[in-house]
Amino acid sequence: MFLVLWEFEVKPGYEARYESVYGPRGAWARLFEQDSAYLGTHLFRDTNRPRIYLTLDQWSSRGAYEEFRQRHAAEYSSLDAQGEMLTQNERHLASVDADSSAG
Repeated sequence: MFLVLWEFEVKPGYEARYESVYGPRGAWARLFEQDSAYLGTHLFRDTNRPRIYLTLDQWSSRGAYEEFRQRHAAEYSSLDAQGEMLTQNERHLASVDADSSAG
């Protein structure tokens, strides 16, 4: 399994809209669902900093994720641009091959 983890700081007042776009049934998930290698999205809200969210996207493999990004680059970029209107900051935290041993 391949995991992609992002952190977002949402603009004040945009929390509900952000959740509807980035949540497990949101616009990102609907885009990703076009590929059978997509395994799901989890959305987490920081309990100490309520405008900070983490998204965790799960894919069957890194190759499947990268292939999807290439095939859907235009849609991905368009949705990313729309999401930027809802956030103050975004940061890619990690891309993890969960099948490999940390050793």
